[in-house]
Amino acid sequence: MDHSFVLHIPDAELESEPLAREQIVSGTPEVTGKVVWESQDGRQLRGIWQITPGVVTDTEADELFVVISGSATIEVEGGPTLDVGPGDMAVLREGDRTTWTVHETLRKAYAINL
Repeated sequence: MDHSFVLHIPDAELESEPLAREQIVSGTPEVTGKVVWESQDGRQLRGIWQITPGVVTDTEADELFVVISGSATIEVEGGPTLDVGPGDMAVLREGDRTTWTVHETLRKAYAINL
């Protein structure tokens, strides 16, 4: 987008973002999302991401996010365990290897630096 904008996150329509099979530890989690802004050089992304209940693994980017709805426990390999829910802000470091246990469908707004 070229201009300032507002987006009501709880109602935003998201698109399917299939998980790689090797990321799924248990359950049948489904991921949807939408990039709502990207810098010209593609190194900064702002968007919305959602995941349904289940357990998945990931290797993180440099990310700040705020949980809009739902809850999860994020175990950072060699680091803390983060319990997140509505209104929580979290920071993940680039390269963090994580395991997400999603208790209730989680929707977050994020800012990623690549």
